[in-house]
Amino acid sequence: MIVLALSVSLSGLKPPPCNDINSQDCRKASTLQLGTFFAALYTLAVGTGGTKPNILTIAADQFDEFEPKEKAHKLSFFNWWMFSIFFGTLLGNTVLVYIQDDVGWALGYGLPALGLAIAIAIFLAGTPFYRHKKPAGSPFTRMAKVIVAAIRKRNVPLPIDPQELYELDLEYYAQRGKYRIGSTQNLRFFNKAAVKTGATNPWILCSVTQVEETKQMLAMIPILVATFVPSTMLAQINTLFVKQGTTLDRAIGSSFKIPPASLTGFVTLSMLVCVVLYDRCFVRITRRWTKNPRGITLLQRMGIGLVIHIIIMVIASFTERYRLSVAKDHGIVEKGQQVPLTIFIMLPQFVLMGTADAFLEVAKTEFFYDQAPESMKSLGTSYSMTTLGVGNFLSSFMLSTVSDITKRHGHKGWILNNLNASHLDYYYAFFAILNVLNFVFFLVVAKFYVYKAEVSDSVEVLTEELKVMRLRASAQEATVAN
Repeated sequence: MIVLALSVSLSGLKPPPCNDINSQDCRKASTLQLGTFFAALYTLAVGTGGTKPNILTIAADQFDEFEPKEKAHKLSFFNWWMFSIFFGTLLGNTVLVYIQDDVGWALGYGLPALGLAIAIAIFLAGTPFYRHKKPAGSPFTRMAKVIVAAIRKRNVPLPIDPQELYELDLEYYAQRGKYRIGSTQNLRFFNKAAVKTGATNPWILCSVTQVEETKQMLAMIPILVATFVPSTMLAQINTLFVKQGTTLDRAIGSSFKIPPASLTGFVTLSMLVCVVLYDRCFVRITRRWTKNPRGITLLQRMGIGLVIHIIIMVIASFTERYRLSVAKDHGIVEKGQQVPLTIFIMLPQFVLMGTADAFLEVAKTEFFYDQAPESMKSLGTSYSMTTLGVGNFLSSFMLSTVSDITKRHGHKGWILNNLNASHLDYYYAFFAILNVLNFVFFLVVAKFYVYKAEVSDSVEVLTEELKVMRLRASAQEATVAN
C-alpha cells in the first residue's frame, strides 16, 4: 500500500496528467511507472493470499470446542467476522472512493496504508494472548502420501473389517493433543492407503486418520466447484454493474453526484443488515423447528444464496433491457450519451447481491473451515478464498469469450465500449441460465455430501476408549500379579 501511494504521489512514478476526453490522446505511462504500479498490486495479492486464510483460521481457533458457551459463540462467529469484513468494505466503497475522486489518489491510498500499519501493531500486541496450535506440517504432503499410497496399492483388496487397517495407538493422539478419525466408507478407494502389506514407508502405508483427513478435503472439492459461478457473479459488481451506473443519471439534488463505484456500498449495507437479521432473528426462529443449532445446515444456507443469485441475474437482465429501450426512445444509442434514468433503478440487484452474500459467502467460509480436518483448517479456509480468485478469472474469460463469439459473422456483439449499443441484457440472461445449471449441480453434490463428525463428540469417544483400554490394561496386570 505504501508503494501504491507513492506511485500516485511522486512525479517520477505517476503518469503525466491528462484532461483530454479521448484517453487515447494522452501520454502513456512509462515502463517504470507501470512496473511500480503493478508490482504494488501483485504484492497486495500475495499479501492477501497469505493473510486472509490464516487470520480467519487463528481467529476461529480461539473458541474452545469443549466449552459449551464458547462452542455456542463460535456458531455466530462467522456471521460477525463477515460483518466486520464488509463494514470495512463499506468504508472503502464510500468514504475512500469519495476521497480518491474528490481529494486525491495519494490520500486515498495513504489512508489504507496507515490503517494496515495500525492493524499490524494491534495484531502483534495481541499475539501473546492468543491460543496457538502447533504446526502440523504441510497438508499437501500428507494428502499426497495418501493418494500415492492408494494408487500404488490399487490392486490390493480391502479387508472386510476396517479394524484391520493401519492406525496409530490412541496414546499417540492423546499425548500430542491430536484427533483420531475412524474409517468411513465414502471414497473407499483411498482406504487402500491404510492396508497393511508389510511396508512401513509413509508413501506406501498411511494411518486411517491421515486417509480420512485427505478424504474430507477431497470430498469438499465438488462443493468448491459449485461456488465458482456465484463468485463470477460477484465480479460483475465492480465491473459491468459499475459501468452501467456511469450511463445513468447519478445526480442527487443540484450539486452532488454519486460515484458509480459507490453503488457497491448498497451491496455491503444490505449484507450488513441481513447478517444481523439472520443471526438475531432467522436462526432463532428456524432453530425451533429444525433443532439445528445453526437454524439450517450450511449447505442449505448456501443453496438459498444460489437461488438469490438466479433472481439477481433475471432482474439485472430485465433492468438492462428497460435501460436500452429508454436509450433507443431518446435516440442516444449510437452516441453513447447518458440515459435519462436515475441510477437507483439498479438498486434492487445491488441490494439482493448483499442478501445473497449474507447467505452464500458467510456459509461458504464457515463450511470450508468447519468441514476441514483439525490439522488442515488453513487449507480449508483457503478453499473459500480460492473461489473468489477463480471467479474473477472466469469473469474475465467469459467476458472476452462471449464478446468475441457474438461479434462473429458481421454481428455487432453483446459487449461494446458503448453500453447503449450493447446487449448486456442477453449477457445477464446467459448468466441466469448458467446459475440455474450450477444450482442443479450443487443440489446433486450436496445430496451426496456427508458432514464430518463434531470434534468435541469425536474426542469424547476417544477419551472413553482410552479409559476402557487403561482399565483393561490394569485388570490384565492385576491378573498376572495374582
